[in-house]
Amino acid sequence: MDLQTLTYIIVGATFALYIGIAIWARAGSTQEFYVAGGGVSPLANGMATAADWMSAASFISMAGLISFMGYDGSVYLMGWTGGYVLLALCLAPYLRKFGKFTVPDFIGDRYYSQTARTVAVICAILISFTYVAGQMRGVGVVFSRFLEVDITTGVIIGMAVVFFYAVLGGMKGITYTQVAQYCVLIFAYMVPAVFISIMITGHVLPQTGLGATLADGSGMHLLDKLDGLSAELGFAAYTEGTKSTADIFAITAALMVGTAGLPHVIVRFFTVPRVKDARISAGWALIFIMILYTTAPAIGAFARYNMIDTINGPDAQGTLVAEAPTWIKNWEKTGLIKHEDKNGDGRMFYSGDERNEMTIDRDIMVLANPEIAQLPDWVIALVAAGGIAAALSTAAGLLLVISTSISHDLLKRNLMPRITDKQELLAARLAAAVAIIVAGYLGINPPGFVAEVVAFAFGLAAASFFPAIILGIFYKKMNKEGAIAGMLAGIIFTVGYILYFKGIFITPLAENKPENWLFGISPEGIGTVGMLVNFVVAFAVSKVTKEVPENVQEIVEQIRYPKGAGEAQVH
Repeated sequence: MDLQTLTYIIVGATFALYIGIAIWARAGSTQEFYVAGGGVSPLANGMATAADWMSAASFISMAGLISFMGYDGSVYLMGWTGGYVLLALCLAPYLRKFGKFTVPDFIGDRYYSQTARTVAVICAILISFTYVAGQMRGVGVVFSRFLEVDITTGVIIGMAVVFFYAVLGGMKGITYTQVAQYCVLIFAYMVPAVFISIMITGHVLPQTGLGATLADGSGMHLLDKLDGLSAELGFAAYTEGTKSTADIFAITAALMVGTAGLPHVIVRFFTVPRVKDARISAGWALIFIMILYTTAPAIGAFARYNMIDTINGPDAQGTLVAEAPTWIKNWEKTGLIKHEDKNGDGRMFYSGDERNEMTIDRDIMVLANPEIAQLPDWVIALVAAGGIAAALSTAAGLLLVISTSISHDLLKRNLMPRITDKQELLAARLAAAVAIIVAGYLGINPPGFVAEVVAFAFGLAAASFFPAIILGIFYKKMNKEGAIAGMLAGIIFTVGYILYFKGIFITPLAENKPENWLFGISPEGIGTVGMLVNFVVAFAVSKVTKEVPENVQEIVEQIRYPKGAGEAQVH
């Protein structure tokens, strides 16, 4: 059976599973549509949270970034891992105790202002659309190679699947679908990692294989070999970074605090019955996330080693590879790998200087890794299914955030308070349908590679939501004027900086080079500065405006120092 047939069978089977779950778990009320009725077990919620959290950026792009950037790519690993811990320990239990299942709802009630709620809705939609663009891009990359369709067609197929189970099932359907998607994506991630680790180092665990010696009998460690190859080919040493300390710190911090402000992850802590269950599910999610995140550096290193070996390695006669390997030919059809024969010798050469003849999209590395290592076709097809599962699981969560922001926060809680439950559910489904169409367009016309686009979303969350949430919980004197001014200042500054250098949908106004960046901080890390702007503006404005009402201060005290057993009702 050929690869394409196997891919159709495996991917088709997973799609049938997701759709079947959506039909079984379809939402019949807004409570089920928004928070799955609040009856999900901590274990299942932990698995769903992990799938929601580990998007196409984690599955497809992160190891690819590490493969190309080496040490510099670790900022994504540290930022996203640390961010989840920050969210789980410092924010989620308190938000769950407050009982508001969306960030705009929390901000609107905590800061006793419909204006604050509206600003939060705008920020949530902007963040979610930026994030979902990366997911749909990931879907397009997977389909373009393994189903041998163009990226546009691949995105449309992904839109159709997400539309079915997100619009029909809401959070209830999404939750149980994400449990299945986690099982698919983690199995698809680990199987080739184990096989390749055994082939390269002889170690079963990829985590230990990363620091082991090569199995070729040379006695050389894998990382030492990569450092040597990188130096020979004109790249920076694999274990040494080229980014400035300030930029590494800023990107890591933006990813960490941005995580704590991501609305699609926060809402997951409202699908369990009790605050205690929210804490337990956070622990389970961290374990499930750890499996993939501790494997990603190894996959990046294995992919880098095999890629250089198959492109530049000697053939049987000891000369450079004369003919493109099969994996290069396969991916060239997608346009994500290009070969320019500069010296006319008919051979490929990959390097970090003027000798380079290869243009390789870093988003393909995890997907191409099994092909590069010449693993069986069923493993390659499994990885395709895993990549799609990772992208669709997060896309569904983000689309639900957009849907609830419009139907619940904007309509029910602001513009149309008398809307019935049935009308609100209809509005939520219509909003999700429109959001899917917009997300599909962004997937077809992405503003960058997957992890880069996702990093922008985290920066926007860091600059807008994190200060408002953290101050709302731990500083009872922060008033509505300060919170609103801080969110606006942070989001406007961050969006302006990204547009200035990246020119998303417009022509950039400056060249995106370190010497042009503010304080040497890249657009991927500018959310940290935006967060500081938010904090400064919020404190300054709060000092010259009215104090927080006494009843609101009492609510904040109750969140942090609860009385009684602590059962929180979602309302």
